Amino acid sequence: MVGLPAAALSRLCEAVTRRTLNIVGAVTTPTLKQRTSGILLHATSLPGPHGSGDLGTEARAFAEFLARAGQRWWQMLPIGPAGYGDSPYSALSAFAGNPMLIDLDGLGVAIDDEALPADFVDFARAGRYRERHLRRAFAAFRPTKEYDAFCVREQRWLDDWALYAALKRAHGDVEWTKWEPGVRDRKKDALSKARNDLAEEIAFHRFVQFRFDSQWNDLRVYCNARGIGLIGDLPIFVAHDSADVWQNRELFHLDDEGMPTVIAGVPPDYFSATGQRWGNPQYRWDRLKETRYRWWVDRFATALARFDAIRLDHFIGFVRSWHIPRTEPTAMNGTWVPGPGRALFDAVKDAVGELPLVAEDLGLVTKEVSRLRRDLGLPGIRLVQFAFGTDPQAPKFKPHAHGRRSVVYTGTHDNDTIVGWYFDRGGGEDSTRTPEEAEKERHHALAYLGREEWMPTAQELAWAMIRLTLSSVAHTVILPMQDVLALGSEARMNRPGKATGNWRWRMEAGANEGHLERKLHEATACYGRAP
Repeated sequence: MVGLPAAALSRLCEAVTRRTLNIVGAVTTPTLKQRTSGILLHATSLPGPHGSGDLGTEARAFAEFLARAGQRWWQMLPIGPAGYGDSPYSALSAFAGNPMLIDLDGLGVAIDDEALPADFVDFARAGRYRERHLRRAFAAFRPTKEYDAFCVREQRWLDDWALYAALKRAHGDVEWTKWEPGVRDRKKDALSKARNDLAEEIAFHRFVQFRFDSQWNDLRVYCNARGIGLIGDLPIFVAHDSADVWQNRELFHLDDEGMPTVIAGVPPDYFSATGQRWGNPQYRWDRLKETRYRWWVDRFATALARFDAIRLDHFIGFVRSWHIPRTEPTAMNGTWVPGPGRALFDAVKDAVGELPLVAEDLGLVTKEVSRLRRDLGLPGIRLVQFAFGTDPQAPKFKPHAHGRRSVVYTGTHDNDTIVGWYFDRGGGEDSTRTPEEAEKERHHALAYLGREEWMPTAQELAWAMIRLTLSSVAHTVILPMQDVLALGSEARMNRPGKATGNWRWRMEAGANEGHLERKLHEATACYGRAP
């Protein structure tokens, strides 16, 4: 793997920070130690004319909305190129940006008129449409000093990503384990020939990443200038079909054919009676340790050059992870295997400096998980939606039990909207509760609100729960945009265990204007979270 020395990576992060601060001036971005709030909205869910949300005009308009509504944070899901099931948590690269997010209007090329859905993302159609315009822009592109500097700065991942993407297209987009053996196994002569034969395609993918990087940096500066910090999402595991695994086979539990011997997931939980079988390959932490966690240092450096804070998905996995034999059809049969613990974070901190991280400590939290989070000084997550049911952490999720060093959500991308949860009667195909459990949760929630006999509308229920969440003593509150809009289950982002039909929701154009903006600002100010 081509990489930069740790000191150089640290300077890279510092340079990005200095550039941002120089442009922003007196306006300061928030920290996780201040009393603030923000919105969770993935960039693909923004409105816009090109089949999915992107980093263009609507992203800037959303940043303006956040500022006027008294919000300080914009949280997104992972921004890598989505892989299996269009999931941002199954990206084709842990380093590359998603081409779907590139603003076509900023490319300077003619835009085709095509009727793409406005109320959901048709990933296949939108992907083809956007790629057509990116290739058109690439044909007119001539390298610049900025482009050359980008290619040098990001060489540690860019070269192999561009080669992987070109090879994947040349092999009909099948996973890398089905490629011609020479390139599958990264034989030197085969890779040299591929670089020569696919030079134009490789150059295209470098160009795409350059455009993404330029537009991302512009959006971040735009948000920071308005006092808005960006929160990213870093999944602990990477997809098996990814440039990362193909490039670093020695860092994962794989057999001679490149297939995982054990995969990641979780045992039976709230979401699934048979557990969740994610399919990601497990890390060889012993080999990563031998490199002083170099790959992870690079990964954190890239993430912190893009975001002001990072949500660490499945923080539990850094202490222990559920190893499922690949041949098992469910996640019920597995083994807990220790993770790297504090050693990983010490190595990253030594290389890149302070780590503004949020530990997603949901699920089977052990004393060791809690101890590591506290030792690292990281805020954990609290979910108000889970405060009234049978979740083992429910007592800690009630607002009166929140600690100040917490990040509180009404809900996350993995569960129903607050309206969908409340009005779900239980027992349905997408429900994780029986009718009796659903009724008990509703009664408990109303009792907590002091409204036992209340028959709320969707708007009334959503805003009662939003105000309850904002009232928490926790420093940080993040509200999914679907809850602010008081939308039901039709706006749910993901249904764990379902491989298709997720991640498609888009916000209606103009839905966050006028009265909603004022209402959100008033509630935020009421509970001392507005600037």
